[in-house]
Amino acid sequence: MAVMATPAREVSVFGDAIAYFKEAADLLELDAGMRRILTSPARQIIFAIPFQRDSGEFEVYTGYRVQFSFARGPAKGGIRYHPGVTLDEVTALAFWMTWKCAVVDLPFGGGKGGVTCDPSTLSMNEIERITRRYAAELVEVVGPDKDVPAPDVNTTPQIMAWFMDTYSMHVRQNQPGVVTGKPLEIGGSRGRVEATGRGVTICALDEMSEIGLQPEKATVAIQGFGNVGKYAAKLFEERGCRVVGISDVTGAYYNQEGIYVSGAMAHVAQFGTLEGFKGGDKITNAELLASPCDVLVPAALEKVFTAETAAKVQAKLIVEGANGPTTPEADRIFREKGIVVIPDIMANAGGVTVSYFEWVQDRMGYFWKESEVNQRLEEFLLANLHEIRAIGNARGATLRTSAYTLAIDRVVKALKMRGIYA
Repeated sequence: MAVMATPAREVSVFGDAIAYFKEAADLLELDAGMRRILTSPARQIIFAIPFQRDSGEFEVYTGYRVQFSFARGPAKGGIRYHPGVTLDEVTALAFWMTWKCAVVDLPFGGGKGGVTCDPSTLSMNEIERITRRYAAELVEVVGPDKDVPAPDVNTTPQIMAWFMDTYSMHVRQNQPGVVTGKPLEIGGSRGRVEATGRGVTICALDEMSEIGLQPEKATVAIQGFGNVGKYAAKLFEERGCRVVGISDVTGAYYNQEGIYVSGAMAHVAQFGTLEGFKGGDKITNAELLASPCDVLVPAALEKVFTAETAAKVQAKLIVEGANGPTTPEADRIFREKGIVVIPDIMANAGGVTVSYFEWVQDRMGYFWKESEVNQRLEEFLLANLHEIRAIGNARGATLRTSAYTLAIDRVVKALKMRGIYA
């Protein structure tokens, strides 16, 4: 059994999450006791992952799983493999997942996990051994009715398949519902890979209509060209928007006349990165954030908008495809500049929504057509985005504060109905 860690109170990423929570909690006039419950993770798990390299040498990595809330259902959240994984980061992301699931009204709580490793230095066999050991350590605390992991940074459908298989072997029965984001062949959902990027585009287009920005006249810049960024770019292009900027870890590319998104996707498929892409002028990622555009989509990692970078943003609308890309200081600057921000917990909730659809399909053993998945996704997202907008209009609040207000209120109501077992 994995060792339970003493709850930590670190700063940085988790501190940003708490700052956004506090603003909404003030609007809801939550008492001190309820605030303590809502900001305390239900369970934090840290454990060693010893494994054998292909060379025969032994290594030990650190694994994490934070289950922040079970008020509305099983914990839900991804697993990331990255050298920068820390307890602070995983706790903050599990905290965010609590509100992300609640804001789109899913019957889940919040969770997140990870392994502190660099998968680019590991063979597929080594990654499989790490994944199976990671899953084995969590067998007693995850499951379709306990905690349902999913892919995140540097994890894939194949990794989810190994996790599912390991868990199923331990419990001696096939359990496809223990994880989402699996390959279609073993219980994955159609439309899952594109879901987060699709959700970003759905939310963006709806808000563009609200502020009078026509797609065929709009320019879009996207930081990050992974699953979120590239599919968002493709869908923006299909809806008539002109994608003028894209980027990845190798740098950014800007073309005021418009980037041919399919060409960029083909380049990445062939070479692995955007390095050498000829469809735009090479600039830095920081320059992309400050580039002329109507819609700006941060779809990379956390904290890319600081007070310094936010002051240079020229966009009218920011749609947060990444988790936690905006610091509270940057958020205040956007508010002062009149820039509309669709917050991460709403804008990138497409992925977890289709993960919910996958979990439902696994449990009933019946799978929907991709068109059905996409239609249900749009209905879920727009119904809740419209409710967030109504709260903002009624309270004079930003979309971020309104989203947190809606999510927190839903979790509080669930907690009060269930009561506190003490």
